[in-house]
Amino acid sequence: MLLALAGHSTAARADGLLEKAVGSPEGLTIKGEVRARAEGIDGQFRPRIATDDAMFSLKTTLQVEYDGGPWRIGGELWDARAYGEKSNSSAGTGEVDAMEMVQAYVGLDFGLGGGSKAQVTAGRFTMNLGSRRLVARQAFRNTTNAFTGVNFQWKGRGGDQLTLLWAMPQLRLPDDIEGVHDNSVKWDKETTGLQFFGGSLTKVGVLGGSLEIYGYGLAERDGADRPTRNRHIFTPGLRAFRAPKTGRFDYDVEGAYQFGRTRATTAPTDRTDLDVSAYFIHAEAGRTFAAGWKPRLSLDFDIASGDRSDGKTFNRFDTLFGARRFDFGPTGLFGAVGRFNTISGGARVEVKPDSKSDIMIMYRALWLDSATDSFSNTGVRDASGKSGSFGAHQIEARYRRTLIPEVLRVDTGVAYLAKGRFLERAPNAPQTGDTRYGYVDLYFDF
Repeated sequence: MLLALAGHSTAARADGLLEKAVGSPEGLTIKGEVRARAEGIDGQFRPRIATDDAMFSLKTTLQVEYDGGPWRIGGELWDARAYGEKSNSSAGTGEVDAMEMVQAYVGLDFGLGGGSKAQVTAGRFTMNLGSRRLVARQAFRNTTNAFTGVNFQWKGRGGDQLTLLWAMPQLRLPDDIEGVHDNSVKWDKETTGLQFFGGSLTKVGVLGGSLEIYGYGLAERDGADRPTRNRHIFTPGLRAFRAPKTGRFDYDVEGAYQFGRTRATTAPTDRTDLDVSAYFIHAEAGRTFAAGWKPRLSLDFDIASGDRSDGKTFNRFDTLFGARRFDFGPTGLFGAVGRFNTISGGARVEVKPDSKSDIMIMYRALWLDSATDSFSNTGVRDASGKSGSFGAHQIEARYRRTLIPEVLRVDTGVAYLAKGRFLERAPNAPQTGDTRYGYVDLYFDF
């Protein structure tokens, strides 16, 4: 695919085992993947969730696309299942979405002169936009965000890019506890009661890197069986970035503001529309050194607003359909930190011992932006604000290695959350000690 937005691009990859097995027919792309994960957590930070938990999960995907030029047609089956988790586990729709057709689309590729390329795609599709902080096809999470609608993508000869879209985000099912534990097969649905639209423009050759400007809108209303916060929000943003490269500095600075209206809860009795005023900022600066292991050192800072609970405005940033593993550590049974009500700063070290492996270690200190709102993704809250604003120290490490090129690879990591005053003293904070987490992923591509 042209921009790897309306689907998971396979253009740069070699033919997979399955594609070779059918003779690598011209115009036909077939790719599959199975990921097996074992993970465990101890010292749970969430209230009313198992103190310790372990889970085995499987993610199986199969993508097929026929490109007859200029028309394309394709689809993707995504099967996400989890086993062995406790009855009061944190596992949910992020772990289970069995036998789901996340993509089923038709597309048209064409040129607009001057060496540019464009495409229109309609149907069900997945998307990676910009930094992936607001719109992403999930990589670490067992399930993914997907959309039903239409998008237009353009790429200029010099690398400039434009994306426009209107879509209905798919609502992952099952979303009940019993259905999740049973790995029930239930077709995800879309509805005009949840619509997502907007665009993104990226200009290369700015400030030694690239500049992206975007704006995304979300319109939501209650359904007969789906109470919502009736969000009607718009998120304009700006990002300047320079990709890492040996022997030079790189940076990634992004900020977005959110406005509109929403309700504080999904309760049917909550009929009060609040004005939204929220924001997030990410700032990262690094350098890759021309040494044997190509070490990259970086400093990271993030702030995402929390709600001030004044009864007049709503200040908690909504990360929309973004991913967070690359900023805030592993998710799954862990995932303490997300892109709301958090202030954090830290340092990261990345090295590549050889062409087949890489190692990453990162430390973060974590505070609450609002002492009266829930602390990021932990679910821990002190409405009085008396538990302070220091949340925790977080340390994580990851090791990845290719075992058989284009076929088999491993990804393993650990995380340690040293709870601070807030996570120790807030009224609903579980008294479970510091949190320890680990996972091992094995990927088989075919």
